[in-house]
Amino acid sequence: MVERLQQHILSRELYPTALGFYPNARGHRMKRTDHDDYLLIFCSDGRGKLTVGANSHAIEAGDVILLPQSVAHSYRANERDPWSIYWIHYLGQQAADYTDYLAAPETGYSVFSVGTHPHFRTAFQSLLEVTKTGYDTATFLTVSNRLKLLLVELGQDKRQARRHKGLDLTATQTLMREHLHSHISLADLAQAAYLSKYHFSARYKSLTGYAPIQHFLNMKMEYACELLDSTTLSVKAIASELGYRDPLYFSRLFKRTIGVPPTQYRHSAIPLLER
Repeated sequence: MVERLQQHILSRELYPTALGFYPNARGHRMKRTDHDDYLLIFCSDGRGKLTVGANSHAIEAGDVILLPQSVAHSYRANERDPWSIYWIHYLGQQAADYTDYLAAPETGYSVFSVGTHPHFRTAFQSLLEVTKTGYDTATFLTVSNRLKLLLVELGQDKRQARRHKGLDLTATQTLMREHLHSHISLADLAQAAYLSKYHFSARYKSLTGYAPIQHFLNMKMEYACELLDSTTLSVKAIASELGYRDPLYFSRLFKRTIGVPPTQYRHSAIPLLER
């Protein structure tokens, strides 16, 4: 099949030589001193480590690895949180051109994050799904052309991320305020910012001094203070307004954040309002 793809006019520019998916790949490791094709890896879950020469890279969900021909490397899954990875080996007359579009010029290879947005996970999965339809030329022509599109999209996403490297704090905090009446997870916030949870948390804390979920909790409790100050709503009603079904749990969070229970906060605020 590889020979057919190498010669076919619709695939000879770029074609896969092997592809697959390793879920929760505990114990997975690989070392190559030399290899004759190009390798694309997408980590969809978990963590791992890549070593190229003297450079080591911690890999986590949302990271992409691109290794060109003849670059010695090794990689392995994290023992405690093993990665799940999609991998594609590819060749072709324009394989070097597609790879150069993504690779870092100073190293020749590339490691970058596209975050955990489902688009790329779906794109990699769709390549595998196509191969399940049959082992014939038509099937692999489809895979070849989807691979071209995937590499271009990865390159465009990388360039866009480089132009907008900073976290859009205003957009993130607007999203938090929109969820003051309910809940939002770290994964949701990171996905909206097109970052992995690790990179999102690190950037958010560097800008605000707070972990994102702790800051979200602070915002909710500040809103609770506003309701306690300006309305006669019961503590149970305010808890419900903020998305908490259990008012006792809400009261514990409030005390942990503000320093006093909500009823005590309201009583202490009343004399101030009457002055």
